[in-house]
Amino acid sequence: MTSASTDRNTRQEPLLFSFAASRPFGEAVAERLGCPLAALEERIFEGGEHKTRPLVEVGDRDVYVIQSLDGEPGQSCNDKLIRLLFLIGALKDAGAGRVTAAIPYLAYARKDRRTKPRDPINSRYVAALFEAVGTDRVLALEVHNIAAFENAFRHCRAEQLPVAGMLADHIASIVPNEPITVVSPDAGGMKRAELFRSELEKRLGRPVGKALMDKHRSAGVVSGVLFAGDVKGCVAVIIDDLISTGTTIVRAATTCRAAGATRIIAAAAHGLFTDGAPVLFGPDGPDQVIVTDSVPVRTVSDTSRIHILSAAGFVANAISRLHRGEPFYELLPYD
Repeated sequence: MTSASTDRNTRQEPLLFSFAASRPFGEAVAERLGCPLAALEERIFEGGEHKTRPLVEVGDRDVYVIQSLDGEPGQSCNDKLIRLLFLIGALKDAGAGRVTAAIPYLAYARKDRRTKPRDPINSRYVAALFEAVGTDRVLALEVHNIAAFENAFRHCRAEQLPVAGMLADHIASIVPNEPITVVSPDAGGMKRAELFRSELEKRLGRPVGKALMDKHRSAGVVSGVLFAGDVKGCVAVIIDDLISTGTTIVRAATTCRAAGATRIIAAAAHGLFTDGAPVLFGPDGPDQVIVTDSVPVRTVSDTSRIHILSAAGFVANAISRLHRGEPFYELLPYD
C-alpha cells in the first residue's frame, strides 16, 4: 500500500465485518469503536459448500474481519476457518487496502510442536493458509504459545493480545486484601502465570506468591504429582490460556486444597468447556471460574460459578491503534 493510500485509509473509520457465528462479539467491538458492522452475505449451498460476500465497497479500505475459531453444533472450527479464509481472499480480490483477521480464539494453536514421530505442526500450517489468501495482519487474543505464534507467520504481521492485565484488574477487585498465590497448572504456562502475577502485584501494591503444578500428557492421559510453592492460607488463582474439559484445572485445584488454600479461582482467556466440562463444575472443581467472552458459553447448564469478562473493548482498542498507526506495544504488559 502506498503512503498516499495509507493516509487516505487512516482518515476513514476502519471497516468491520463479523460472521454470524461471532456477531455478538463483533457488535460489541463495533459499538466501542463507534462504527457499525459492515453488511455481509453468508450463503450455504447443497453439500455444505458456502460463500461469503461483502455487501459494501471495500476498495483501498482498512478492513477487519472478526471470527472466533471455536467449534459449535453445526459449525466446526474447520468450517469457521475456511469461511474466514475465503472471505479474506474475496476482500483482497475486491481491492481492500489492508485486511486484518481479528480472531478472539485461534484454533490449532495448541499443536505448535512435534511430540511424536511425523507429528504435524498445525499452528504453522494454519499460518501458511492465512498468508496464502493475502492476509496482511492476524490479531489474536491470548494464544497458547506466543513464540510459536509469532514464528509461524513469515509474510504477515502477527499480534497477540494477552489478557493478563484484564484478569489482574478483576482479581484485584474481588480479592483486595487476602493473600494470593498464582498457580501455573503446568511448566509450559509459567511465563503466562508470571506475567499475570506481575500485573496483579502492580494493582495490589503488595507481594503475590507463585506455585507450579507438574503435568505430563501422553495419549490423552494426564499425570504428574509434583507441586512447588506455598498456598496455605492463600487464595489460589490457577491461570491458563484456555479451559477445555477442565481436567488440568481440577488436578491443580485438588492439590491446592490439600496444601491448605482457602479458596480456588481458575482464570483463563478462553472457556471452551468441552461437553459441558462436568468435572470442572463438580465438587472437586474451583470455587469460581473467570473467562472472557472470546468463546460463547454454550454447553454449561449451571453457570453460577462462571464470571465472564468482556474482551471487546481490548480488541477494539487494538484495532483503533492499528488503524491509526499508533504504537501497539503500549497496550501490552511485559514481564
